[in-house]
Amino acid sequence: MTKLLQADAIGIAHAAALLRDGALVAFGTETVYGLGADATSDRAVAGIFAAKQRPRFNPLICHYPDADTAFADVVANSQARRLAATFWPGPLTLVLPRQRDSEVSLLTSAGLDTLGVRVPGHEIALALLRATGRPVAAPSANLSGRVSPTTPQHVLDELSGRLAAVLDSGPCPVGVESTVLDLSGSTPLLRRPGGVTVEAIEAVIGPLGTCDKIPGVLRSPGLLASHYAPKLPLRLDALDVKPDEALLAFGPTLPGAGAVFSLSNECDLAEAAARLFAGLRQLDEDAAALGLARIAVMSVPNRGLGRAINDRLRRAATPRA
Repeated sequence: MTKLLQADAIGIAHAAALLRDGALVAFGTETVYGLGADATSDRAVAGIFAAKQRPRFNPLICHYPDADTAFADVVANSQARRLAATFWPGPLTLVLPRQRDSEVSLLTSAGLDTLGVRVPGHEIALALLRATGRPVAAPSANLSGRVSPTTPQHVLDELSGRLAAVLDSGPCPVGVESTVLDLSGSTPLLRRPGGVTVEAIEAVIGPLGTCDKIPGVLRSPGLLASHYAPKLPLRLDALDVKPDEALLAFGPTLPGAGAVFSLSNECDLAEAAARLFAGLRQLDEDAAALGLARIAVMSVPNRGLGRAINDRLRRAATPRA
């Protein structure tokens, strides 16, 4: 039975004790709810993959209460330290070479010689990490490939019985996962757009390089071709709505939809990012009730947080293997 814990001192202490004992605990961050496990325990980390039905070749992100503890497990260069000083705590993950003496399970990094680390910008998450006293591996708390959770109920709807507890941290304010930046090579590479924009990163360290994909190798989380998917297929860049479609709207709503969820009536990209995953979940439910077959998605500008939104929508629209 999965417990729902209040995010007070007692609940945080209980959640930390469960993590130290090797159990799985979901907790909210500024991005989405994470499915946490003691990152130094092979068995605990394996539990994440089992609960999520997640491919073992897909690496996880380690969460820390501050930059000093994060950089104890990786080799941080000057760019990493500048970015951490600017964006941590916050929705930025840095992929860096592992320290040789790191106690983080190799299963966390899918056997790679790199590790993704971040300091979340959420006080409850930071309190939990401080109380746990160990790095916490935490992908999104949902079945692999499905829509990421942004409320405690989303986690319970999908994973109840697969984890020990959910720490009720309220709704997630950013609503899309962290930006993943690979600093393990000579050129910084954007692996996944997210809560920190490319423009903001480039203002700190200059232009980013493009990624060369290596067949069969995922260098960071969030790179599966089909990911973040609702149950219904998506039709992107919709200019109209078919009779059998629900609508994920951005800006003025298109006429004719049987079910509508607006990301932002005012075309606010921050509001749209925060509402994206909740909107896909809601339309799945509404469309099922109305017998609709698909979700039409209006275009979102590909700038700022729009890059992260469009990345998630493209992956959600990709047919599953």
